[in-house]
This record gives sequence, C-alpha cells and structure tokens, in this order.
Amino acid sequence: MVQPKSGFWRRTVQMGESGFRLLLAGPMVYGCLYCARSYEQTLSTLNFADSKTLKEEKREELFESLKADESIRWAVDVIDPRELSAKMLRKHKINLNEISHDSASGLVKRVLNMGVLLAEVYVDTVGDPEKYRVKLSERFPSIKFVVAKKADSLYPVVSGAGIVAKVTRDRSLREWVLDETYEDIGRKFGSGYPGDPDTKAWLEQHKHRVFGFPTLVRFSWATCNSYFKDGVEVLWEADRDEDDIGNSNGRRQLKLSNFGVTTSKKKKEEEVESSGKGRCKFFETRQLEQLADF
Repeated sequence: MVQPKSGFWRRTVQMGESGFRLLLAGPMVYGCLYCARSYEQTLSTLNFADSKTLKEEKREELFESLKADESIRWAVDVIDPRELSAKMLRKHKINLNEISHDSASGLVKRVLNMGVLLAEVYVDTVGDPEKYRVKLSERFPSIKFVVAKKADSLYPVVSGAGIVAKVTRDRSLREWVLDETYEDIGRKFGSGYPGDPDTKAWLEQHKHRVFGFPTLVRFSWATCNSYFKDGVEVLWEADRDEDDIGNSNGRRQLKLSNFGVTTSKKKKEEEVESSGKGRCKFFETRQLEQLADF
C-alpha cells in the first residue's frame, strides 16, 4: 500500500507508450495510468485492450470512461515531431530507444512529484526488456518494475495507458496547427501511417526537393527517404572538430544523406534560387529576407 500527499491511496503506476514508431506525421505520445491496490481487480473488468486492436470509436469511449473514473489517474508525455527529428539527427544522436526510455522515466518522476508513493510499475518494453528493467530500477530503486513485450495486451493497466496515449495522439493530429501558412497546404494528412493513402498523397504533395517536409513530419524516420529520390543534393559546411583532424582545409562537407535524407544530383542547379534572380516560395511564404549585416 502507498499513500500520496492527497490522502488518496494508490499502489500501482502501470505505464505504456503508444508504440507508433512507424508513424511519419504528428507527435509521439507516451502515457501512464495509475490506481490503488484495491482497484486492481476492478480495472481488469473495464474491457481495456491493446489500443491498436480497438476501433477509434471504442478507444474514445474507453478514454472518456476512465477520465470520469475517480479511482484512476493518468498522464501523458507528448513529444513534438521537430524534437524527435532534432534529437535523432543531431551530431551526437539520441536514438528512439533513449527517447522512449527518457519519456517513461519522466512520467514516473512526474507521478512521484505529485506525492504518489509507487510500489510497482509495469512497462511495455522498448528494446531488451531486462536491460530496460535494470535501467529503470537503478534510477528508481524503491520501485518494483515489470518490463515485458506486448505488456499492453498482458496487463489491463498498461492497456489503459496505451488507450490514453493513442487517443491523445489522434486528437493532437486532428487539431494540429500547421506552422506553415502557404495557401495550398492541406490538412488531409490521414492517420500518419506510411501505408495510409491519404498520408502518402499528402507527403507527395507537400515535399520540397530542397527543404523537405512541413514540420508536422518526423523527417528523421527512414521511411521518409523514399520520398526524396529526386531530392537536391545539399552540402553542409561543418565547424572543425575532432573528425576533421588531418583534413587539409580544416573543414568538411556533409551531404544531406548523412542526416537521413536520400538525395540526388539531378537538376540541382534548377533549385539554386539564391542568385537574386528569383525568390523561393519557401522564403516568400515565411517573409524571410537575406541579411548581409547583423
């Protein structure tokens, strides 16, 4: 038994993340659900299931019912697609497993900071279950962690966490406010799955051979590469670092393909619009101007 500062008795936080790693568009959402020891049996009667096996209407119905249940509490971590891409493409890359683990740890810490004394946490694994369990146990030694594959189909509380994450993610995508404002940008981006016809059509329509996709897209995903077979080869000049030792000019050129985008040299001259003869629409729609002095 555990007791939070609020005086409401809770024993278990069981966590699950959305698991939608193949999605190309929208945020990644991780969720947790927690309840009292005495509520554990009741939880198993609420018809929670792996969120991926349920229709959207059913997920919404279950989400509203758990929101109204005062015996259950939940929390989510919403990771912006720009943050995902930035972390995965930075010089010292942060891979998806690390991002997932950090999100789970962050949710545990958030619940602890609310005064909930956790006894057990059930987690849907990302990577090797035992290594993940040890990692969590070392960070939170007073908590018993159970990390398992397909935990969202084994433990009702993880199923509930998956529903929270999936519904939050779907609603976020439906209500997404696009940063880009150009007139012909559409909102029919579908579910975000690479096999969704609406998603595929939207990606094809809104890709740019130089600047890539709108910020809604997780452009660090390898599944984005196929959309840039006709992309322009862009060279980036990097500051001198340890990798440049022995380089005669002290600098190196990095191709755009090094950052997860497949490129091509074909017709790259046609995309060079910095000569002053014309302004690229990308800059015009964002009212960006070239500055000679700062």
